Amino acid sequence: MLLDYELIGERIKMYRKAMKMTQHELSEKLDVSNVYISRIERGTTKINLEMLYKISIILNVSISLLLTGVHQESDLYLDIEFANLISQCDKKQRKLIYELIKVVINT
Repeated sequence: MLLDYELIGERIKMYRKAMKMTQHELSEKLDVSNVYISRIERGTTKINLEMLYKISIILNVSISLLLTGVHQESDLYLDIEFANLISQCDKKQRKLIYELIKVVINT
């Protein structure tokens, strides 16, 4: 399995923002530079397992969720993923998703 560091960085950024934490605050907690956090979030640097573990603890999210986007310990992990994705959509996109779900359910 190849790791997609850009996706991992996007997830870290999403959960950091969900905690209303700045890159600066995260960098202080990890004792690293803001630049390093920025590079992790952009996927331009490879994050090691120890740093990923520390970030997961600070952001209160599982490592598996940061690595794969799937919270494997929960039976309802897709509910969380749907909620996260839908929260990024505008009204028109939400309406389209709603209509698509209705079609899928009725087939």
